[in-house]
Amino acid sequence: MSAAEVWHVDLALDPARLDLCRTVLDGPESDRADRFLRAEDRARYVASHAALRLIIATALDLDPAEVRVAPGPGGKPELAGADRGRLAFNLSHSGDRAMVGLTPGVAVGVDIEARRPMPDADRIARTHFAPDEADALAALPPDAVGSAFFGLWTRKEAVVKALGTGLSLPLDRFSVTVPPAPPRLLRLERGGAWTLVTVDPGPGYAATVAVRSDAVPITCHVLPADWPDRLL
Repeated sequence: MSAAEVWHVDLALDPARLDLCRTVLDGPESDRADRFLRAEDRARYVASHAALRLIIATALDLDPAEVRVAPGPGGKPELAGADRGRLAFNLSHSGDRAMVGLTPGVAVGVDIEARRPMPDADRIARTHFAPDEADALAALPPDAVGSAFFGLWTRKEAVVKALGTGLSLPLDRFSVTVPPAPPRLLRLERGGAWTLVTVDPGPGYAATVAVRSDAVPITCHVLPADWPDRLL
């Protein structure tokens, strides 16, 4: 793999295919799935993690159940065991969609969000985002703010997920461009070179991939609708 790959996944599965997904999860994943109180959250977790295993296994010529994942130094999941370091990956899911990013060892972050009405977008931006981002969002026509908000949100979350720092990096400590401007990192202490790309996961969703390297080519793929059958 010489480029970053982004995979789009449909998580709306029938019960039989959801049962197939459960068969490839490891013990910690199964335990985590069982802790979700809502059935839809549990199903989303099971399906998205099975899809992640399938995508990694296909790239590394493994069985999905053989993929070993463990938290890295900052808590970000990474490959473990004999396959440690062979690939970097990241997973995001929202609604009935998931997105997986793969790179040949370069840190990657992906974020997908289902768009929904955001009457308080300006307040949230002023509270959580950098001042220049909030100003740029407020300068947009009112009918463009909602869509731009989710584009901005996914850009920021993709960067945080690539860094693997979680909540230790507040969202107001760095800046990215605000849609409709092309995605770009504007300000980040010790930021280095980055590639940010807006990807299209389908109607009603916003998504961004961030890679900690300059000018990384990114290819997008879609798992076929029968993807759980390939777990067998």
